[in-house]
Amino acid sequence: MARPFQLVDVFGVDPFTGNPLAVIADADGLTTDAMQAITRWLNLSETAFLLTPTQPDADYRVRIFTLAHELPFAGHPTLGSCHAWLAAGGRSRRDGLVMQECGAGMVPVRNAGAELAFAAPPLLRGGTPTEADIAEVAAVLRIARDRIVDAQWVDNGPGWIAVMLDSAEAVLAIEPARNHHRRIDIGIVGPHAAGAAAAYEIRAIFSDAQGALIEDPATGSLNASVGQWLFASGRVRDGYIAAQGARLGRNGRITVTQDGDGQVWVSGRTITLFSGHTAD
Repeated sequence: MARPFQLVDVFGVDPFTGNPLAVIADADGLTTDAMQAITRWLNLSETAFLLTPTQPDADYRVRIFTLAHELPFAGHPTLGSCHAWLAAGGRSRRDGLVMQECGAGMVPVRNAGAELAFAAPPLLRGGTPTEADIAEVAAVLRIARDRIVDAQWVDNGPGWIAVMLDSAEAVLAIEPARNHHRRIDIGIVGPHAAGAAAAYEIRAIFSDAQGALIEDPATGSLNASVGQWLFASGRVRDGYIAAQGARLGRNGRITVTQDGDGQVWVSGRTITLFSGHTAD
């Protein structure tokens, strides 16, 4: 059965500067093994599969796969999937709000026209990591422990542990190890100087299926949970823009805001760059 697909650029300032996502529509009938095989063949950081929802309030259901495993939630696949669903003619039940069903439950996505914004889901794991956890991250990043000024579990699905450095320049200077003996998902955060176009520089380092450490160009889930951390700790009070992807030659920009109810929202640009159908 031929299925429609789109390749969507998420969080880029211009085309081909964000994080690519493959979205396969009409995916009902594909097995988990088939979805994983397609994802590995495409060799993108994530591939999303659109399915008929099982919850009455959902507009669509999505399953999200990395090269190694399925994720209950991920950020750029949420925005990219919603973009692809709308581009294919999807109509939400609520004006300006799309309800996505995924492994983590229901995720609201605001449709304001120019940009989509998803509601940051609750953390699966929060709090302060142990000293052993922080030391492990420092070793992976190949920096001294005292370079880390703060650390937090910010796991909303992928398993993120975030560390704060003293500057964006320090974040960009990191040369992490090329592999690690176990799976690890690290977010690196550092502030830009006052008046810069972006308030924070973000990098995401994670393990692939073979244990190699790779970098993600623009990461919605990490920016969502880091935003929750920054607002809760009082480091930010208003919305801000994060930059990501510079070390990969990308130009990602992620906007993070908090509404009056304390809900954090993550938004960015989405655009379909290629579309077609899978083979029968």
